[in-house]
Amino acid sequence: MAELGLVEYFGIGEALGIIGTLFVVLYFSRKQMQSLSVDIETKVLNDLDEKIHRMAEMLVSKPDLIKLLERDRTTSQPQEVVLAFYILYMCSYAFHMRQRGVLSDNECAGWLRWMTTAFREGTICEYWKESIEPEKWFDPAFQDFIDNEIISKGKIVAGESK
Repeated sequence: MAELGLVEYFGIGEALGIIGTLFVVLYFSRKQMQSLSVDIETKVLNDLDEKIHRMAEMLVSKPDLIKLLERDRTTSQPQEVVLAFYILYMCSYAFHMRQRGVLSDNECAGWLRWMTTAFREGTICEYWKESIEPEKWFDPAFQDFIDNEIISKGKIVAGESK
């Protein structure tokens, strides 16, 4: 059996230290790459939200342009429909930013209150149920969130307070 001297032990320790350092660097760089991926996706969603915002401004100023998005839209108040869509897209954006962890718990609680109040006290709930056809315009997760979290909880709160 070969005996190892003090120098060999230091060599083995040095090699283990280098390997350990490489694992730590790999772990943190991978974590940073995941974070960067989320940041890029959030930036893309932010850019898309800005485009929807500009489109909504145009549609509010010229409601007859809504036919570009929905040919069969026959409503007596197209500006309200456009604003209802805009409000819902804003809520959808807040919902998705919460899913990605961009919004803090406090900010999310504020948005949740705002949405619940808007659906309970405004007419946005009627547009959601009767005019919007959310399955055409919004993703299923957001649709479930509005139906199960906002509308159902808003009714419970409204039933208790009135």
